[in-house]
Amino acid sequence: MRGEHRGHEERIVSRRDVLKAVGAGGATAAITGGTASAQRAPISVQWGADSDLASVAGPLQELLWEVGLPRNINIDVIAGTEETDIREEQYTRWLSGNLANPDMLLTDSGWTLNFVVRDQLLNLDQHLPKSLVNRVKNGYFEASVSTATGPNGDLYAIPLYPDFGVMLYRKDLVEKAGYEPEAENWAENPISWRKFSHATKDAMDKSGVPYGYTFQADLYEGLSCCDFNEFMTSWGGAYFGGRKDLFGPIGERPVTIDDPGVMNSIRMIRTFIWGQGDPAALDGYAGKISPTGVLQWIEDSSLGPFTAGDAVMHRNWPYAIASAGAEGVLGDRLGVMPIPYAVSEKESEYPGIGGSTSALGGWHMAVNPNTEKLDAVLRILEAMTDKRIQLMLFENIGLLPPEVSVLESKAARQVPIVGDHVDTLRIAGANAIPRPVTVAWTQESTKIAELVHEAYSGGMMPEAAMGELQSQIEEIEGYNRVGGAERN
Repeated sequence: MRGEHRGHEERIVSRRDVLKAVGAGGATAAITGGTASAQRAPISVQWGADSDLASVAGPLQELLWEVGLPRNINIDVIAGTEETDIREEQYTRWLSGNLANPDMLLTDSGWTLNFVVRDQLLNLDQHLPKSLVNRVKNGYFEASVSTATGPNGDLYAIPLYPDFGVMLYRKDLVEKAGYEPEAENWAENPISWRKFSHATKDAMDKSGVPYGYTFQADLYEGLSCCDFNEFMTSWGGAYFGGRKDLFGPIGERPVTIDDPGVMNSIRMIRTFIWGQGDPAALDGYAGKISPTGVLQWIEDSSLGPFTAGDAVMHRNWPYAIASAGAEGVLGDRLGVMPIPYAVSEKESEYPGIGGSTSALGGWHMAVNPNTEKLDAVLRILEAMTDKRIQLMLFENIGLLPPEVSVLESKAARQVPIVGDHVDTLRIAGANAIPRPVTVAWTQESTKIAELVHEAYSGGMMPEAAMGELQSQIEEIEGYNRVGGAERN
């Protein structure tokens, strides 16, 4: 989180900083456009975005012209705060005030739909060519598109980049412990949590590193939206049953947080942290492979021990691959694999739940419906979907291509470090699960983080914590439905 980190988004270190540190990027900065368009009045389009995009505004502008954007159209990238909640509040003020600027908005996949249901974003189905809309709906990562699609099935934003949770690991330590990640193709074949726990423990004991598995379990949005979401879904549990109810309707969808799969996921994490002596420990799983520090860690604080060589396994976002895989850090000792699982999708009670699951992060390109430069904005959106733009942003600031075919391309595989792990990222993207985004999520997320953290910490037994959470979520759902704020 800058989260996700951005995507959730409590992350402080920018993608730009990470990629500068490993020597990536810059190759496209010298791209030049064609001849200037005949004497058309210049149009400057404001884009409320972030510091990463602002850092490549020059080469991005040149490449936009190169791929066909009229040369009289310029983008003015406004670097907003990196804190996603504050960004959402700012956008709310702008749009509620019917301001014409900024013309474009970079919106978090975690709350884009909140603006859609308030009718505060432009309906792109009604303004972009049908061929382009269909290309996005059918060719971009499905989970990302779902968080940009309104209840009517229309597209209200175009994914700029997705983020998916992945598991980084010390390939050398795992191999010395007797495992064969390359022969078994861990990069594309998710392993079970049970096998994961024993491989981590064996590598930890054999190597003497202090930590086995590090992740993020601080009391924050990243716990409810991401780490816990991944754990419980990979166990066959869910907030609101199957995927079809993720986005509502509020008060009419089943609340399933007290499901046995959810309980078992908590018991697994309790085992990882506290060991088999914990009263909620799960039989058959290696214990004490995670430090108690995970209960206070977010993305960057949890990444530090892994890049320092003090952990075997580490869950994070793709930006961490470039950091950990740099020469002088882990280099070719780094392995990356999809998130492990405990229950297959066939074994889960709920449709689309179970198996290896990655939390979804990432950001979208949306349009201010009050813009006075709509024609120019739409031209920019079309140009931004060009594969050359996607690849430039991947190479220069580490933004994953949102289009599946572009991520799988030869050019993407040639991007330093992260390009070596395209197959894992593709699988993570195919198995990504969004947060259950509705206007009730802010309240629900807070309660989830509080009670899950309490259960992980040992302050409450899983059954008691999830029983209380079940009641609180049902109350929030009922209040928002009765109050007329539901998404239908």
